[in-house]
Amino acid sequence: MSDTYSSVPEPNGREEESRPRGRGRPDAAGAASDGEPRCPEGATAADGFLVLDAAAVTSDPALEAEFVPAAHRILAELVADGAPLGWVEPPSPEEIAELLGKVLAAASRGDAALRAVYLEGRLVALGYWLRYARATNLPHADIEKIAVAASAHGRGLGRALTTALVRDAERAGIEVLTLDARGDNHRALNLYRSLGFREYGHLPDFVAIGEQRWDKVFWMLDFRLARGGEAPVGRAHQGAAIP
Repeated sequence: MSDTYSSVPEPNGREEESRPRGRGRPDAAGAASDGEPRCPEGATAADGFLVLDAAAVTSDPALEAEFVPAAHRILAELVADGAPLGWVEPPSPEEIAELLGKVLAAASRGDAALRAVYLEGRLVALGYWLRYARATNLPHADIEKIAVAASAHGRGLGRALTTALVRDAERAGIEVLTLDARGDNHRALNLYRSLGFREYGHLPDFVAIGEQRWDKVFWMLDFRLARGGEAPVGRAHQGAAIP
């Protein structure tokens, strides 16, 4: 599991499913027959920005070519400013290319979901979840990165991005979606709570950067309960002896 970083400026900010007239993917979506920009498949539009999924990004040659370099700039700048994204030093372009290549490949198999947020034609936020690799954990997934460029803070993009990833997980049949965050990342923690995540534990003074230490806080969202059912009960809870 990896730390996440999210800018959540407005408690009432939300992603909209509507696709307003006159809003589309700038410089990439083209225009419909009436001259209006069109919103591509795999996208939701609201408040002037677009939240694209992995298929929408990789199906557009221009977006695909620009995605990794733009993502690297966002992540490197955030880490350089101290954002809790799991790196002590800004990652290299090669490291980000390898990381996102694996995420996109997993998304094509249904084992991940990636979302990219574009504002005025520029990538300004990205995030993804990955299905757990261990055989006994395959029904579940972990949100590993949520990052919003500093230049785009204050527009509710962290909420829109996280909401899209949660919906992707629910549609993919994920049972439990997890994430973790640094204990001082209060805006992100408030966001996760508002989206229905439940804190299930923390490790005191676990995240280390130099001599500094922070708690690592763990969160979960159980879709089995949200779907109106009950979480499967283990043998121990059924009265069976624990070996």
